[in-house]
Amino acid sequence: MPHAVVVVDVNDDNKPDIVVANHKSNTTGVLLNIGNGTFFPQVSYSVGKFPASVAVADINSDNKSDIVTADWNSNTLSVLLNIGNGTFSSRTNYPVGVMPRSGTLVDLNSDNQPDIVVANQGAVFISVLLNIGNGTFSSQTDYLVGSATYAVAVADMNGDNKPDIVTAHGASNIISVLLNKGNGTFSLTGYVVGVAPMSVTVGDLNNDNKPDIVSASSASNTVSVLLNTGNGTFPLQVTYLVGAFPYAVAVADINSDNKPDIVTANMNANTVSVLLNKGNGTFFPQTIYAVGGVPQSVAIADVNSDNKPDIITANSGSHTISVLLQC
Repeated sequence: MPHAVVVVDVNDDNKPDIVVANHKSNTTGVLLNIGNGTFFPQVSYSVGKFPASVAVADINSDNKSDIVTADWNSNTLSVLLNIGNGTFSSRTNYPVGVMPRSGTLVDLNSDNQPDIVVANQGAVFISVLLNIGNGTFSSQTDYLVGSATYAVAVADMNGDNKPDIVTAHGASNIISVLLNKGNGTFSLTGYVVGVAPMSVTVGDLNNDNKPDIVSASSASNTVSVLLNTGNGTFPLQVTYLVGAFPYAVAVADINSDNKPDIVTANMNANTVSVLLNKGNGTFFPQTIYAVGGVPQSVAIADVNSDNKPDIITANSGSHTISVLLQC
């Protein structure tokens, strides 16, 4: 049951591969790219119980892509180091909060090493684990954000060259923005969005060099777009209709016009929605494409080397990955 997907080159052949978190089998699966947009069968590696998300980055500075899963039912992270040619070591586990639902890898303390930020669904805090430098991590530091944190993203939201944190809270219909004060603390502001936001991402949607916020509101079948005023505040959301129960959202330039577009995975419709950017941070109505059963994650990458971004979904209901090659 693939619950999450990322697409990244893990074996250094300049072809993006697929990495999934398999929720029921307690594994992460790696599908290496054959080179024409098709993939070898997955090779599975054991992780913690019910991995809900997966992230990939070079954790130990050896120029190889490593894997981190957030293990929802064991309250841990699993870290698997790449030992070369796209194979991985046995996992190392790190405790985090209750029901870790999402994790991202980003350098928080300017030491050029990716740290881990975790959204804990069953706690009122997020967890931060700093990279020690040899592929291991410090014990967690927790930051209060609110309940039912389903997703997390990191970017410099107010232009002060410090990474800030954005979280989605599925029970309170809130997106929280934690601005980095630079002394290891954050100031928190909440913004109301649609009902039950399950996913959040950031990107510059209106070409003003400021990161904006996009959240997928599952119970209202919408995405919310919050444009950045420039100082890390987001006073007004604009909503767009997508498919039934959007569980995940991604932002990328789909049609090569240098404007980031929005893609959602619609869990109850077995579809993805593509919303093309008009150019000023507003979007055309959705175009819908069928995928496998119960898509719960979406990624965008050029998987067949034709310089066009393709769409990949993890379909937990059909136990498949869908690859939509752009024509």
